[in-house]
Amino acid sequence: MPEDWSGSPAPGEHWDDAEAFVRPYAVTRGRTTPAVPLELVALVATTDGGMAAIRRRGRLAPEEHDIAILCMRIHSIAEISARLKLPLMVVRVLIDDMARGGMVSVHRPEHPDRPSPELLRRVLHGLTTL
Repeated sequence: MPEDWSGSPAPGEHWDDAEAFVRPYAVTRGRTTPAVPLELVALVATTDGGMAAIRRRGRLAPEEHDIAILCMRIHSIAEISARLKLPLMVVRVLIDDMARGGMVSVHRPEHPDRPSPELLRRVLHGLTTL
């Protein structure tokens, strides 16, 4: 798991306000939005390419490695953010990078303003297993 990115310093550590924003900014190499907008309910799954990258240590950044491991089972972007304690902006940018690199597949809702009943069932199932 990555270090705590929840916006709080580790026990015994003190951050000033600027540090709380520098870390996420560094993880995304300065980007604040993905190339393709990703909905909170978009489902993410690790691909065969992502599985190969997991096996070849050092190929993925620590946060990407954690996402690839987590998404061996399908999770929504919101779930990934919550489980890994990463800001949504960071998760969206990393997922976009990983999708373009063939490490994850992203299943977007057919109607972004109205999720399908199947998607809602999957999200509900995911939330109940937390």
